[in-house]
Amino acid sequence: MRRWLLDILVCPIDKSDLQLRVFDESNDEIMEGVLICSRCKRLYPIIKGIPVLLPDELRDKSVEQEFYNRWKDRLV
Repeated sequence: MRRWLLDILVCPIDKSDLQLRVFDESNDEIMEGVLICSRCKRLYPIIKGIPVLLPDELRDKSVEQEFYNRWKDRLV
């Protein structure tokens, strides 16, 4: 994901701004990280450079759990 996307992305649930936490970056592209809604505090992971902005019920829980297990120490 490129940083400039943060200027146009919003939380799909309540349309609030998103905050960015970067875990891994390569050549000006965010490969791993998380977007955090400023209002509802939902987390949207960035996995292999792709932000997962799906509602909770449409997410692949196994992929997301693997992501959170890998970065759990950086999420606190």
